[in-house]
Amino acid sequence: MSRKFSIFLILAVLAAFMGFAAWKVFLAPNDLPPEGFARGNGRIEADLIDVSARLPGRVKAINVREGDLVKAGDVLAVMDTAELEAQRLRSLAAIASAEAAVAVAQAGVSQAEAKLALAQSEVKRSEELNRKGVVPQEALDIKRTEAQLSDAALIAAKAGVDAAKRAVDAEKAALKQIETQIADSTLYAPVVGRVLYRLAQPGEVVGSGGKVLTLVSLEDVYMEFFLPATAAARLQIGDQARIVIDVIPDAAIPAVVSFVAPQAQFTPKQVETLEERESLMFRIRVRIPPELVQERIERVKTGIRGVAWVRLASKTGLAGWPEGLTPPLMTRLPDPASGGTSN
Repeated sequence: MSRKFSIFLILAVLAAFMGFAAWKVFLAPNDLPPEGFARGNGRIEADLIDVSARLPGRVKAINVREGDLVKAGDVLAVMDTAELEAQRLRSLAAIASAEAAVAVAQAGVSQAEAKLALAQSEVKRSEELNRKGVVPQEALDIKRTEAQLSDAALIAAKAGVDAAKRAVDAEKAALKQIETQIADSTLYAPVVGRVLYRLAQPGEVVGSGGKVLTLVSLEDVYMEFFLPATAAARLQIGDQARIVIDVIPDAAIPAVVSFVAPQAQFTPKQVETLEERESLMFRIRVRIPPELVQERIERVKTGIRGVAWVRLASKTGLAGWPEGLTPPLMTRLPDPASGGTSN
């Protein structure tokens, strides 16, 4: 009896499986996209940007909270610069000292020029008197040597001026470095975005490159999905696309194909059979136009799932968009909160 029951159970399972397969093939609704189109599941994504401290130091203030919308150039956080300000004052004093050294060196040049002029004048007089037999040749040679020494002293004095000026340049470069470090202690928003995380709090000490905030960049909002090789080969960067998100299924958001992977993923490197070639999957990215994102910047959310549609090129050209995806550019989108539309 037990054996007959087991056989009956196996036959029942097989019958159920065959019935499901028949329903799937003949009775289930056709969920394939229309001819000339392809689609894939994905989610709205945007790049993450870590706002980090360039130098180690203490966080003085953070001006934003998680969820805040920021514009490029907004001050997000400020690091403590008390030590850098002290270094700046010391550098200013060093510049003043170096400039004073330049003035002293220039005075030495003037003194050396005066000594050289006097020595050259004495040489001329000694040569005149030597021709008259008043000054012996030995005295004339001494005067000429003194003039040569004065000329060498002048060259050394001028070199001292140049060295003093280079010292001023070095001190000014050090000041510029300190001022750059002070400027880097104010952390600005590099792009339009939303604050995702506050990774530090005022008073905390972070190291060089320590993360203070993480932003979601809203300058490049996109959806990534995968298509088989047969569809990816008919796509080009710049082709039109549509995005339909789950929370607003009746709205088609226009997008543009911005990336087609140059090689397949999740497949072996060497593909020999036709079945394997048809299973190749390529990563595709469609980007929502930045102007459309800016118009609805307060409502843009990442992580929302949906479907991306692309139109495939063929020998007969491009097919018209299916119903619900036809508007070339949506200027009004349904508001999920009110059930109506918003600009």
